Amino acid sequence: MPTGRYLLHDPYDHRPLGEEHFQCAPGPTGWRYVSRLLTPEGDHRGSVDVTLDDLGRPLRVELRAGGWQVRGAALEGVTWVRTDPTGEHATEGNVPAHAFTGTSPAFLVATARLLRPGLAGAPVRVRLVAFTDPVLSPLTVDRTWALTGSETHTTDSGPLVVDEYRITDLDTGEQHTVHLAGDVVLAAPGVELDDLRSPPSAFRDDDR
Repeated sequence: MPTGRYLLHDPYDHRPLGEEHFQCAPGPTGWRYVSRLLTPEGDHRGSVDVTLDDLGRPLRVELRAGGWQVRGAALEGVTWVRTDPTGEHATEGNVPAHAFTGTSPAFLVATARLLRPGLAGAPVRVRLVAFTDPVLSPLTVDRTWALTGSETHTTDSGPLVVDEYRITDLDTGEQHTVHLAGDVVLAAPGVELDDLRSPPSAFRDDDR
């Protein structure tokens, strides 16, 4: 069960955004990731709880930030409820999208997991609902993912396969590169893996 810490920063001006302390693991029905978010000063600022099924679809997503909470799942596309602490301003949403995304590295693993069977050839287009900081506002985005390479590295705990993905935002044309090892993000814009206390987990059917 990987446990560790990501340092988060603005990918454009490199301003520190805080830390994300996480643990994650594959299970009998999919994969789960939980984390708590801290400000650069060390204060609590939110949490992430993501559960996927065996095909990478979101069974349950629960996010907390900025006094808001989002709960969502794959249902007739994706469906969610966003609410304030009192529940007075609760709103529901549904979009014909494939999954969710956001600033947490969990969503990079989740999207790669969802798309992996189709990434052997041309880039794959995916529609996602992004929950943006600081108040988890929903935004529908269209992107393409392409698996551009894989390398195997020798480590003390055995071979480590690192996959490189190229992600393109179809609205802006912006591209960036992400490196994943199993269920851990090694490098991505705005994300630095600062501490990892156990090796990444490999999904049982990574070769599917």
